[in-house]
Amino acid sequence: MTLYMIIAGVIVSIAALVGTFLVGKDVTRQMKQYEEEGDTAANELARSLEYEKTSLKVNIKRLTWIYVALMLVVLFVSIGIAYYG
Repeated sequence: MTLYMIIAGVIVSIAALVGTFLVGKDVTRQMKQYEEEGDTAANELARSLEYEKTSLKVNIKRLTWIYVALMLVVLFVSIGIAYYG
């Protein structure tokens, strides 16, 4: 039983890491797209301000859910190991 809980904790940790990389990859892709467009300084400033707003709404929310799920699984695994181990 303990082995299965440890395996579940490792799998969820890897999933959280992959999710974090996907969020970072999305941001990097968006930055490259903006660099290719080569807009004026005023457009870059407007985009920067918009990014700050959307990043807090989207990226931070995604990362929060990823790590809340990770924290819960690790907590359950730890309790399970303490109880059964």
